[in-house]
Amino acid sequence: MKTRILVALIGLPLLLAVVLLLPSAATAILVAAMCILAVHELLRGAGFCDHVRIFAYASCMALAVCLWSWLGSPAVGVIALLVFLCALFGEMLAAHAKLDFRTVCAAIFAGAVVPYLLGALIRLRVLENGKFFVILVFVLTMVPDSGAYFAGKAFGKHKLCPVISPKKTVEGAVGGVVSTVICMVIYALILQLAFEFKVNYFLAVLYGILGAGASMLGDLTFSVIKRQAGIKDYGALLPGHGGILDRFDSTTVVAPLVEALLLIAPFAVK
Repeated sequence: MKTRILVALIGLPLLLAVVLLLPSAATAILVAAMCILAVHELLRGAGFCDHVRIFAYASCMALAVCLWSWLGSPAVGVIALLVFLCALFGEMLAAHAKLDFRTVCAAIFAGAVVPYLLGALIRLRVLENGKFFVILVFVLTMVPDSGAYFAGKAFGKHKLCPVISPKKTVEGAVGGVVSTVICMVIYALILQLAFEFKVNYFLAVLYGILGAGASMLGDLTFSVIKRQAGIKDYGALLPGHGGILDRFDSTTVVAPLVEALLLIAPFAVK
């Protein structure tokens, strides 16, 4: 636990410094690096594929998705996806006896789907006042986890998903939602008072509820993948946390959710 806290105390300020103090290109580079590591963790760490060329294809696709997210050019994403799929299908045809369709699907998920989900951080950052919305993603991923942990320790009696995640409880999940709504309202208040945003507090509460649910969904989904792959962690990059996907599993769902909510019903405008 001490190692986990120490890594968080060092890593979180660095992450915030990149988002808040540096241009959007820095966020794009950081997310691109995260996506390359995620490709490695899913394909090799989880044992889905150890094919060098497929790993290279998936890594290039991840970079292309991040580039598209930063530039906002659909052509980059469409062309890259077409080339990526053709390369994978070509490999499958050339080695159909050894390379099955499940491996190709795993490569598509690792190289295109996960980078698209994490790439929402880039797409949020390039928006006007985008750094505040990236911070919002961190609020909606970190608070539910911490709130659920402490509420579960104090009140947890009923198991939420005993097979997938034995330590999670219903009481912890409720505590995660409540703590997220409270922090979301506080964050909205900070935006209003310190940065002169016009805030809709009803929508802020809605963001908190949906964000907490999305955070748990992402966490449990990647836990299922680990269970099926027979591994404890995706990697060992972050001591006490595991790999990139162990730490940012919730972000894969929360970041695109925030992106969609801001497009449909922004809770704060300036």
